[in-house]
Amino acid sequence: MSTSIRVSDDTKQMLERLKREDETFDDLLERLALREKPIDIGAWSEEEADRAREAVKQSRESFER
Repeated sequence: MSTSIRVSDDTKQMLERLKREDETFDDLLERLALREKPIDIGAWSEEEADRAREAVKQSRESFER
């Protein structure tokens, strides 16, 4: 089975830079998709969520300086 996916020229150029010499575009997209982990809503404890919020806050503040 085959499916066509339309992408802009810029996106295709980015994908070509990521694509390994020995892989097809299908292989590349599968590799990229497998690398991404789905977000499991509610997976963090309240303590973990607080630490993450604090880390984001500190990161944003560091860019404001």
